Amino acid sequence: MSKTRALLTETEREQIAGEHGDQRRYQATSRVRRRIDEELSKDIEVLEEHHSELLEELRDVTCEERDHNE
Repeated sequence: MSKTRALLTETEREQIAGEHGDQRRYQATSRVRRRIDEELSKDIEVLEEHHSELLEELRDVTCEERDHNE
């Protein structure tokens, strides 16, 4: 099975981490912000209406506290 992405592409992960300079970091941040504001919001609406279990799984992953010392 091929690897898919969630919110960020591998390249965007690198760019946001600063591996490709400030301009690329800014551009990647803008693209991801647009996805969050536009696309993710629509996805959440669909899940709220049609598949609350998947929405809960999404919340579990995105809202859990993470140990930032790992």
